[in-house]
Amino acid sequence: MKKTYYLFNPGTLQRKDNTLRFTPMEEDGNGNQQEGQPRYLPVEDIAEFYAFGALNANSSLYNFLGQNGIAVHFFDYYENYTGSFMPRDGLLSGKMLLAQTSAHQNKKKRIELARKFVEGGAFNMLKNLRYYNTRGKDLDALIEKIEQYELQLPFATSVEELMGLEGNIRQIYYEGFDLIINDFEMGTRTKQPPQNEVNALISFGNMMCYSQCLRAIHQTQLNPTISYLHSPGERRYSLSLDISEIFKPILVDRVIFKLLNRRELQERHFESKLNRCLLNPSGKKIFVKAFDDRLNETIQHRSLKRKVSYKHLIKLECYKLSKHLLGMEEYKPFKMWW
Repeated sequence: MKKTYYLFNPGTLQRKDNTLRFTPMEEDGNGNQQEGQPRYLPVEDIAEFYAFGALNANSSLYNFLGQNGIAVHFFDYYENYTGSFMPRDGLLSGKMLLAQTSAHQNKKKRIELARKFVEGGAFNMLKNLRYYNTRGKDLDALIEKIEQYELQLPFATSVEELMGLEGNIRQIYYEGFDLIINDFEMGTRTKQPPQNEVNALISFGNMMCYSQCLRAIHQTQLNPTISYLHSPGERRYSLSLDISEIFKPILVDRVIFKLLNRRELQERHFESKLNRCLLNPSGKKIFVKAFDDRLNETIQHRSLKRKVSYKHLIKLECYKLSKHLLGMEEYKPFKMWW
């Protein structure tokens, strides 16, 4: 099975025959930058790269990556997702593009799909709260409030109204974090920039989830710029935002709860500067490993009657959406059943 590689150090990525060579830049004992030991990566083993440090590469390298279907996702110093290099769209479909566009332009169809994304996300958020409620956390009041908002979803008459309901649900859901997490406090949700450790983890994890959804979309015939809950905009893959609503509670939030409650991440893994809180390099490695482990974890799929990974579940979600748009099968968002 192909692997995801995470490049934390700045360095140079080069083609070496039919392999890739990554040469990291490392600090010597005097704080000076020098080339570290090169690492050779067989191209057939690589699914994608996440580049968290400055990456030197040339057009020949990107041509090689494109030929082998390898994506590269880029993050800046402040952990913001800045973009992706994606291989050429080999699965382009005019029929799918027309179907996506038609569903977006049809108010009724767009609201139906937007509602599905909100319903799926809300259901999975409630699953998380109920899970911890049965483990001694007093979350009944928050669960009841979210259930009341859930009852309003079928009656929403615009995407803007659905976005408002989704925002209210998520705000209440985040109130539960301070009850679920043992040693840290989240307080108010702050994004740009995150003001404390929990907010830093949510922002970083959500971007990781977003890029995974983008990769899954790219492996189907869907166009990532045409969305239904989030408004399509310039320079963003808004369909990834739609699909990530369903998977953030499953992939990101569960990882955060696990790492903090098991004290695998502690205060020493964060740094605060310029009015923002960020994971430091060692903290980032811990989170990324746990997130990658979660992606590769498998569950017994009810319909397929076989084990599938969480990473593959995102791709299956894209296939379900494709079938809905082509009029083959009604889309039902993924909902945790365990």
